[in-house]
Amino acid sequence: MTKAIVLVENGFEDIELLYPYYRLMEAGYKVDVVGPTSGETYKGKKGGSISSSKAPEEVDVTEYDVLIVPGGWAPDRMRTKENMVKLVKEADEHGLVIGAICHAAQLLIEAEIVKGRNLTCVKSVSTDVKNAGGRYTNEALVVDGNLVTSRYPADIPVWMPAVIEKASK
Repeated sequence: MTKAIVLVENGFEDIELLYPYYRLMEAGYKVDVVGPTSGETYKGKKGGSISSSKAPEEVDVTEYDVLIVPGGWAPDRMRTKENMVKLVKEADEHGLVIGAICHAAQLLIEAEIVKGRNLTCVKSVSTDVKNAGGRYTNEALVVDGNLVTSRYPADIPVWMPAVIEKASK
């Protein structure tokens, strides 16, 4: 069975976490929700909530194919948690498809995986991407190796199919 990780922290953009969560399950993935603490319930910006099934220390990235980083305020919080940053860095090193949307680039920057890479994100984070050595493009979808990035919720219909397609290769 193919497996995916969806990262979570308080303040996630509800649709950017919940849509990938259910879409990956629909595509046959076993999805683990990974937050800084296992078994904690995290709240989204729009009132949704979801509980983490694992903490980063409980994850063996070699068992997974995909890692999703939702946007909202969550990436800003995640980037201050060493265990979350380390998980993203390890996922990239092991070639997991990393689907990142909106403010997710903040966590990618902290994990030091944007230098020399093409990506997109919400416009307000574009300068941070450039300062970290990444090449920002204002497009609905940018794929660079294992990194599949998008700007905001309206781009989800092109982003998630690209994540799933990339992971199935």
